Amino acid sequence: MHRESHPKSALGRRNFLKTSALGGLGLAGLHAGSATAAPPVTRTGTPYMKLSLAAYSFNSLLPTRKPDAEQAAAKMRITDVVDFCAKMDLDGCELTSYYFPETVTQEYLLQLKRQTFRLGLDISGTAIGNDFGKVPGPERDEELRMTREWIDHAAFMGAPVIRIFAGHTPQGDTDANAIARCIEGIDESLGYAAQKGVALALENHGGITATPEMMLDIVKGVKDSPWFGVNFDGGNFQSDDPYRDLAKIAPYTLNAQLKVMVTKNGVREKADLDRIIGILKDAGYRGYVVLEYEDEEDPFVAIPRYLAELKKLIRG
Repeated sequence: MHRESHPKSALGRRNFLKTSALGGLGLAGLHAGSATAAPPVTRTGTPYMKLSLAAYSFNSLLPTRKPDAEQAAAKMRITDVVDFCAKMDLDGCELTSYYFPETVTQEYLLQLKRQTFRLGLDISGTAIGNDFGKVPGPERDEELRMTREWIDHAAFMGAPVIRIFAGHTPQGDTDANAIARCIEGIDESLGYAAQKGVALALENHGGITATPEMMLDIVKGVKDSPWFGVNFDGGNFQSDDPYRDLAKIAPYTLNAQLKVMVTKNGVREKADLDRIIGILKDAGYRGYVVLEYEDEEDPFVAIPRYLAELKKLIRG
């Protein structure tokens, strides 16, 4: 089961309160002075962005790692998402892992690689529903194994980046322990990712990444690697000023995805896409902007409209 859905706001507040004490001790402070801590991304040239669409934008229509009989009833396949991206004249498409068959073969990956190439699309990346907050044991071992497996799949398809998740704090444990385990899991996975030429981008996604301070505790704790950075999600911070929070993680961005809504003081409102693109430009970001549509309007109606708006913002 994938883990895209947001944790409840109460969980974010609980984690924030639990980690406010950590802010005083500063997990980031344990690493910030170290030459091995992950630094902001170094770039040359002026800001430059390309446009992609996440398969998650059609989540209600796609099969989600279901048995073959249930997959047959789904209204779309990931190959249909690729065709849609070509019709929208995009630069790329994010082939989110949740909608791949239960058994992923090289033949299937080659089919996607051939289809995207012939349509002039990059595979801008993929995503996995990992949880590095798990305690040592068989379940954690499986999370690490699955991450290595998808690093292999990404490398084979030519996907340059995987957006990963930090995970959650187990019941009765502390955020500090979960953050430490997350750092260990990322470090271990990065060693393998570097060998395969695939970057890992940590997404701000609630739980132990619910605030920019928590997020940066993890980022600054990870060993310096050119294959690691942040997946900047424009809709996931839920605070009194999510734009302020996004600006704090923007310098570490390897991959950016935008939602059409933000949550401010517990209230959902339309995202200021112009402002979010401006935050990325101020950070000197060069790379993909991936629309991840999650609103209630028909995606076939809403997505073209938002893509047109984003094209104007990033292409002038």
